[in-house]
Amino acid sequence: MKEFWTSLASLLGVLAFCQSLLQVVFPPELRFASLKFLSRALTCFSSYCYFDITEIDGVNTNELYNAVQLYLSSFVSASGSRLSLTRAVNSSATTFGLSNNDCIYDVFDGVAVQWEHVVTQRQSQNFSWRPLPEEKRGFTLRIPKRDKDRILESYLDYIMDKANDIRRKNQDRLLYTNSRGGSLDSRGHPWESVPFKHPSTFDTLAMDPDRKKDIMEDLRDFAAGQAFYQRTGRAWKRGYLLYGPPGTGKSSMIAAMANFLGYDIYDLELTEVHSNSELRKLLMKTSSKSIIVIEDIDCSVNLTNRCKANPAAMPRSYCDPGAPDAARGGEDGNNNTITLSGLLNFTDGLWSCCGSERIFVFTTNHIEKLDPALLRSGRMDMHIYMSYCSYPALKILLQNYLGSKAEELGEASAAGSELREAVEKAKMTPADISEVLIKNRRNRERAVGELLEALRARAERNEKYSGLREECMLNGVVVEEEEEQEKRALESPKEGSDCEDDSSKKVEDDEEKKNAK
Repeated sequence: MKEFWTSLASLLGVLAFCQSLLQVVFPPELRFASLKFLSRALTCFSSYCYFDITEIDGVNTNELYNAVQLYLSSFVSASGSRLSLTRAVNSSATTFGLSNNDCIYDVFDGVAVQWEHVVTQRQSQNFSWRPLPEEKRGFTLRIPKRDKDRILESYLDYIMDKANDIRRKNQDRLLYTNSRGGSLDSRGHPWESVPFKHPSTFDTLAMDPDRKKDIMEDLRDFAAGQAFYQRTGRAWKRGYLLYGPPGTGKSSMIAAMANFLGYDIYDLELTEVHSNSELRKLLMKTSSKSIIVIEDIDCSVNLTNRCKANPAAMPRSYCDPGAPDAARGGEDGNNNTITLSGLLNFTDGLWSCCGSERIFVFTTNHIEKLDPALLRSGRMDMHIYMSYCSYPALKILLQNYLGSKAEELGEASAAGSELREAVEKAKMTPADISEVLIKNRRNRERAVGELLEALRARAERNEKYSGLREECMLNGVVVEEEEEQEKRALESPKEGSDCEDDSSKKVEDDEEKKNAK
C-alpha cells in the first residue's frame, strides 16, 4: 500500500512538471489558437449547426430571446422535469420556462431540433452607464446541417408569430380613448387606456343565431386571412357598420367581437379631434390586432348625407372655404375641422394601411343620414342591422337571466307561444326586455308574467301610435320621432332656436289650414 501512494505521488509530480513545461513552451495565445483550431475541425465533421441567441444584444434586449422563451413555455410544461415559473406585467397567467442549462427537443416541418438554455457567470465589468446582469443567459439552437437552409428562417418566423399570440392571450386587453384636445400622456402617447373587462360574448349576445354565425365566420376568415390579403394586394383591414334603434346591442356586439378575436379596442371620440392631420396621427399610434370604434358617427361631427344638403350651397363647396356643406364637414362648437374627405382617407386611404389586422367599426341610429361614400365596400364592408328583439333573441335573454329553467319554455307551451306572438308585435329592444328580466331574475313565473304584460302594452301602444300617425298624415300634420327630438336637444343653441322657430311656424301653418277646412 505504501508503494502505491509513493507511485501516485511520483506521477502527480511528473504531471505538474509537464504542466509547467507546457506553460513555458506554449504561451496562452498558442494554446487558445490550438483549441480554436481543434473546435473548428470537430465542427467540420459534425452533422449539426449551432446558433446562439443571447439575452442582450450589445446594450439592447434581444427580442428573439424573449420570443424563444415564450414559445418554449407553451409546451415545456408537458415534457420538462425542472421548470422555472414567471408572470409578466398586466398578465393573469403563469408561464413555464426552462431551468438553467436544461435542454428540450422540438419538431418543426418534420425536423427535430434541440434547444438548450445556457446560463453562465459574466466576467467582472468596469464602470458602465448601463450595468449588465451578473448572469449571461442565452439559448443554443442545434439544427441538422442538411436542413438548415430549409427551415431556419421559417422556423424563427414561426416562433415570433407564436410568441406574439401567446403574449396577446396572456396580457389583459385594453380599452383606449383619445386624450382630450389632442394632449399627450406622460409617455408621449395620444391614447389613454384602461383594462378591458367587458364580459359580452357571442353566446350571451341577444341576436338571431344564424346571423351571429355569419358574423363569427367572417371574423375568423379575416383573422386568418393574412396570406389572402397579401395575394390580392389589399390592406389587411375590414370595416363593419352597426346600425339600428338605440338599445339593440351595438356596444355589446363590439365587446363580443373584441373578446372573440382577442383584440384591443380604440374608442375614437371625433369631437376631440380638431383636424385631419390629428386624425392621421391617432391612426398611426394604434397597434395591430385592434378594433377602432367610432360610435354614433351621424352625431359626432357634421358628416351627413351630401345628397340632402342645401342645393344652393353645393356649388360653393369647391371654391368657397366658408361654405358649411356636408362635403367639407365644417366647424362645430368645438372648432372641429374634420372633413368627410379626411374621414374617408382615415378608413380607406393610404394612411389606413400603416398597420395590419385592424377592424373599423362604425355605429349609427340613422343609416339614411350617412353619406353614401362612407357606406360603400372597402370602408364599411359588412352592414349589420341590429333589430328589435326577435323570438330567438328573446330565448337567449331568458337563458341568460333565468338560467337553466328557461330551457323549459318551449315553443309548444302556452307561455312560449304567447311570448312569440307578443314579441313580434311589441318591437321592444333587448335592453328594455333585459331590464324587465333583471328586476325579476329570482322568480321565473313573475319574470315571464311581467314580460308578457310589458310586451302586450308595447304592442298596443304601437298599434295606437300607428293609427294616430296615419290620421295625422292624412290631415297634413307631420309627426316627429322621439329620437329626432333627442338629437335636436343635443344640437347647438343657435341651431336649436332655428329649429324651434321653424317648427312653431310649421305648426301655426298647419293649424290655419285645419281651421280653414
